[in-house]
Amino acid sequence: MKISLLSAASVGVLCATMSAAALDAITIKGSKFFNQKTGEQFFFKGIAYQPRTGFTGETMDPLADTLGCKRDIEVFKDLGINSIRVYEVDYTKNHDTCMKLLEDAGIYLVLDMPSPKYSINRKQPYWDHDMMSHWTAKVDAFSKYSNLLAWIAGNEVANDIETTPSAAFVKAAIRDMKAYLKKKGLSTPVGYADNDDMNIRMNLINYFNCGDKDSRADFYGVNIYRWCGDQTDFKTSGYEDVTKNMTDYTIPSVLTEFGCNLVRPRTFPELKSLYGSDMGNTFSGGIMYEYSEETNEYGVVKVTYGSTKVEKNGDYAGLKKALSEAKPKLIKSADYKPAGKDSVCPKVSNTWHVKSEVLPPTPSSARCKCMMDSLGCTFKNDKLSADEGKAVGEAVGHICGQTSCSEISYDTTKGNYGNFVACDPTQRSAWAVNKSYLNQNKAKCEVKGADVKTVSSPKQSDQSVCLKEKDDIGNTGSPSSSTGDNNSSNSSNGGSSNIDEESESKSDTSKDSSVTMVSVQPLAAVLASAVALFYLF
Repeated sequence: MKISLLSAASVGVLCATMSAAALDAITIKGSKFFNQKTGEQFFFKGIAYQPRTGFTGETMDPLADTLGCKRDIEVFKDLGINSIRVYEVDYTKNHDTCMKLLEDAGIYLVLDMPSPKYSINRKQPYWDHDMMSHWTAKVDAFSKYSNLLAWIAGNEVANDIETTPSAAFVKAAIRDMKAYLKKKGLSTPVGYADNDDMNIRMNLINYFNCGDKDSRADFYGVNIYRWCGDQTDFKTSGYEDVTKNMTDYTIPSVLTEFGCNLVRPRTFPELKSLYGSDMGNTFSGGIMYEYSEETNEYGVVKVTYGSTKVEKNGDYAGLKKALSEAKPKLIKSADYKPAGKDSVCPKVSNTWHVKSEVLPPTPSSARCKCMMDSLGCTFKNDKLSADEGKAVGEAVGHICGQTSCSEISYDTTKGNYGNFVACDPTQRSAWAVNKSYLNQNKAKCEVKGADVKTVSSPKQSDQSVCLKEKDDIGNTGSPSSSTGDNNSSNSSNGGSSNIDEESESKSDTSKDSSVTMVSVQPLAAVLASAVALFYLF
């Protein structure tokens, strides 16, 4: 399968790789999706699919549950959907049966790249080689299926003003996953889904479609729950405003979740606008939330793991009827002339805490290993327990309150990203522990609550050499990254210690915790929670 996102006059193609029975490839041209074979415009008529009732395992994976797939795909066909969105799978399992059943039913898959354990934390964001390796493994597992239509790299990650820094890490992940797909000879579109927060939505919409094209989202999703019942309409629901926001967008827009449940049974009147003249020229359809009735009461059926029983509720009839009546006006790819204009990157403000011109670095396992080989004081074990992770996090918070930790920290408002900020939490913590060791003239290698050791002759004597190591995509050179708007780069390059001069100067002269490049508390929290969570399993 392959899609090529080129100029406005070019078409990106998803090429089938499985069999002669594969679904028609879907293409992207401008801000719309098209069926490659027929040239007809493609609209998502989808449903979110993540049954949870009765599940007792560790990782929910509806696409590895053959009994559930056979049960539910018959329902999908009755509903008349053409796509599903799945949030969580176990990429180590076999998905051939379910994916083939979906293919035979004419149903495409939109799959989220993150998982609960390996996702960008909105409050304490980071993007490292360990997280990326799990995302790439999922890509490897599912890219053989012709009905994999799109990836989503983040779902409502930045959901208010204070969490906008996380958007920089999501965009870095989009850049790196697109590069990985390209390296594999694939270009399945990678998108983002926002939470429709009025305070930050325009900044997010612009941010993910500005700068370097290789770093932009390929499509943009909006999760929206404003249209509640038949007494609401296109204008009063706010759908009109959302549509206006996307009118001049140069990439496809999709409602990646919709379906307010304040009034039940739901009749889904919003579908008349979504697939009609109100929104059909702007949005490429949507994905209703959700298939199975769970504790949050958004489902249209009740199903249970291990059972073939399906119990339809009142919402089911409403959705089926609304979908059957949805007949969007289709245009041919050959008749479509892409318009719109590239978005302008948002500037740092009281509602946007990201310097848009610079992204976090691409993870590099080689660079991080090299850094670890340079440490004279480090952990005895490669893996830490949850208790050790908490202890280490507290220790790092103290260390970085006494000295600059710019090499493992970041300031998204200034576009500063340390050379080792994309190393995993344990490696970043080890760097800080070693920094304390060096500051004490190698007199004390100690972390209360964690086992550490001294290394008399580290394999690597100069950390600056580590910066020459290739990243996990195969690129060489500086770990800094520009979005393409200008030639800005991060300020932490050069030298064996690579501490930016301003931070180092203040740290040397005052040793005051207020002079570190970023707040001590966020850094300590990131390391403590990330290490503890990772080693809890």
